[in-house]
Amino acid sequence: MSVRLLCFMSKVSKTESANGVRKVFIVEDHPAFREGLVQILKGEQDLTVCGKAGDAVQAFQSISQLKPDLVLVDITLPGKSGLELIKEIRAVNQKVKLLVVSMHDEALYADRVLRAGGDGYIMKQEDPEEILDAIRDVLAGHIYVSEAVMASQSGVKKKADEPKGRSIDLLADSELEILGMLGRGCSNHEIARALKIGAAEVGSKCAEMKKKLGLKRTNELIRYAVCWVETGAT
Repeated sequence: MSVRLLCFMSKVSKTESANGVRKVFIVEDHPAFREGLVQILKGEQDLTVCGKAGDAVQAFQSISQLKPDLVLVDITLPGKSGLELIKEIRAVNQKVKLLVVSMHDEALYADRVLRAGGDGYIMKQEDPEEILDAIRDVLAGHIYVSEAVMASQSGVKKKADEPKGRSIDLLADSELEILGMLGRGCSNHEIARALKIGAAEVGSKCAEMKKKLGLKRTNELIRYAVCWVETGAT
């Protein structure tokens, strides 16, 4: 079990629903895992699932109506990424807690999630008890990430493969997601299927990423993506 940092940045004081039960909204496009999260929360007396959605558009509308205390968000969602959803929610609601539960490596995405306005990051493969701990810590007003990510937030860790002038921060959230998938060996068609977009759109985003990163060829972009993934995972 990974060691978690319970609190390294306090945000707001703990708030509770009138009856002491916190409302949780789930944004996850895989039905099996979405229902798995529902089951994890089902037996908890202080937590209840107030709603769920399989995409960002539906989630944003429902969250505005249901006003949950916390939203569990996946990064990869059809049409619009979880990072974009976090920014949209945070733009209109500063109080709701936003916790990412994702299969993507925390070292690659947690920094971007926190800067987007998220309150924490936990990997999908963690034990149910740890996911519950993360939920409660975030609801208590803490940021929830691993010690390794906390160290990188403090400037202790830096990606050694990133050439000067080629900042990953130049990439949009949707581009960053594609870069990560390229680095894990996915083809344009596989990426298109996963994100539910056209292969031509993936190609267009890759072309834009090459321009932003100062790369000329697709194989250079793939090599960059692989290095970024490998370095971020160490």
